[in-house]
Amino acid sequence: MAEVIPFKGILYNTEKIGGLADVATPPYDVISEEEQINYHNRHPQNIIRLILGNETESDDEKNNRYTRAAAFFNEWLTYDVLVQDKAPAFYLSSVEFSIEKRMIRRFGIIACVRLEPFEKGIILPHEKTFSKVKSEQLQLMKACHANFSQVFSLFSGKIDSLTVLEKSALSGTAHSDFTDDKGHRHLLWKITDPVIQENISNAYKDKVLYIADGHHRYEAALNYREWASKNNPEFSEKHPANFIMMYLCSMEDPGLIILPTHRLLTGVMESNLSGFELKASKYFDITQIPFDPKTPDKATRMFVSALRSESLTNKIGVLIKNRNIFYILSLKQQALETNYGSELPESLMRLDVTVLTKLILHEILRFDQTGFDNEKLITYTSSDNEAIEQISSGQFDIAFILNSTKIEQVQKIAGEGLIMPSKSTYFYPKVITGQVINKLF
Repeated sequence: MAEVIPFKGILYNTEKIGGLADVATPPYDVISEEEQINYHNRHPQNIIRLILGNETESDDEKNNRYTRAAAFFNEWLTYDVLVQDKAPAFYLSSVEFSIEKRMIRRFGIIACVRLEPFEKGIILPHEKTFSKVKSEQLQLMKACHANFSQVFSLFSGKIDSLTVLEKSALSGTAHSDFTDDKGHRHLLWKITDPVIQENISNAYKDKVLYIADGHHRYEAALNYREWASKNNPEFSEKHPANFIMMYLCSMEDPGLIILPTHRLLTGVMESNLSGFELKASKYFDITQIPFDPKTPDKATRMFVSALRSESLTNKIGVLIKNRNIFYILSLKQQALETNYGSELPESLMRLDVTVLTKLILHEILRFDQTGFDNEKLITYTSSDNEAIEQISSGQFDIAFILNSTKIEQVQKIAGEGLIMPSKSTYFYPKVITGQVINKLF
């Protein structure tokens, strides 16, 4: 089903730039403004200049962050800062990271995958996308004709040839090996043996791929392919625009981690904040955990522990500014079905993020679609402590602390052709940007 092939990747020339730690970044969508500045200052060839360049007041159609990215990209290719491999390769990637004081390793294979419309059921999304972000990604692709970041995708089951490679790779020498700012160690090996490549490609022919991260980049690539086909008289099924660079990881990989994505809201009307508990009691049983703001640690531990218990129950944690109370909202039986049973499939009703979106943001806080799309009103974090600290500091009005979406829910919902609310998952860690680039011309 899925067409997965090796490609001639473009890699940084470490003789020119030094260590990869100085030029690699996370994907563009998780880089803060402060981090963006730091990456720009870190190294003149940091990949931030390609994926998230600075904007200026004088930007216009001929001179903007996309055209500047293209100029940097072409310059770096010309002066061998970036060098394209002479032979097609699959790129085996490993990331080592710590979570809850445990060291974990996740493997993935970086490949080119033929673009398929979602309705064919070969490559499936699970989250909603935003038109503005897709438009920005399309502009970048039109200017640079490249994939700078991999789309993170999943497949069910194991692939024997990859399992063998994973076991043997660690005893060999990696092509690149560096540690990023978060202490995550990234290793990369090139797989150039044609027989092994064929075995890997064949193993994916019966696989369905589920997009974990990079929905906007994938949909932008579909639009780019359409644009390229209309503007290139030599366009054919073999044109590079028919493919996209992906990082493919097994759902059974022990290093596949999904973190929760908490919501922090600003601009909430005071009347909605003061009346929140009363309105929420219509749909939820509410538990309160008071705390002293000077010594909140014990209450915080109780709050998080209670929220994480009974994983089959829909629970949402709430913290409101200027209130020294943690709230745990437990969904009342049939509360969601009563209001949305006729429009929501069973699999979506079981998601905490659906409960949050429908009953809290829509019914209680009266958010409309404009509010959901407004990045200035909703901020996201996967850290419990960060969410709690930002409410305590008064930076935001209200925080909603969620449990993680399960991989089985992702697979089921995507397999049913359904879409979760935006930011339903946070696969951790993100796939690093800067190890490999895919040229589309």
